[in-house]
Amino acid sequence: MQITVLDFTAYIGLIAVGAVTINMLLGILMAFRYSPVRNWPHHRFNYFRLHNWTGYIALVVTLLHPLPLLLNKSPKFRVVDILNPVHSPQQPLENTIGAIALYTLALVVITSYFRIQLRRRTWKAFHFSIYFAAAALFYHSLFTDPDLKGRGIDWFDGGKVFVEICAAIILVASLLRWRHSRQKLARGDQASRQHSSAHSASTTP
Repeated sequence: MQITVLDFTAYIGLIAVGAVTINMLLGILMAFRYSPVRNWPHHRFNYFRLHNWTGYIALVVTLLHPLPLLLNKSPKFRVVDILNPVHSPQQPLENTIGAIALYTLALVVITSYFRIQLRRRTWKAFHFSIYFAAAALFYHSLFTDPDLKGRGIDWFDGGKVFVEICAAIILVASLLRWRHSRQKLARGDQASRQHSSAHSASTTP
């Protein structure tokens, strides 16, 4: 079976989706203060470094994803169609959303590299845009026809099923993180009120 330029482009895109999914899952585990010593795999390893490296890999693979299109004969893509696909020869909306995912991911990775120089609040604001990048990436991956013929979406295609699974995993993990953050905030507020009550009681004559 001969692999075409479009097949190669699609495979690189699926690797990018997988890398982003792994990167986000590692980030969510860090938010939960997950300990690989207390929990699986029950030995120490630096998954913060793994989180960083999967981010770099995700960015590089995402950058590589559209480049083979320059070698495609029909439809013909130009460099400007890759950088600014608003007027690309096929599926401009889906491709533009994919470009937005790429540029947002690049912003997240670059600001993370300089996180020490940035204020924590500023860095965190940039870092949380990974959820926007992931949403754009999943949309691009799901609604783009890999053959660039504008056909209907085959939701049971192997590549689409892989993206659907990754999207579902990130959705569930993100909801769990959101609930964890709400519970943590509620516990903090409750502890603050109890401390204020105790302080008021101790100062009352």
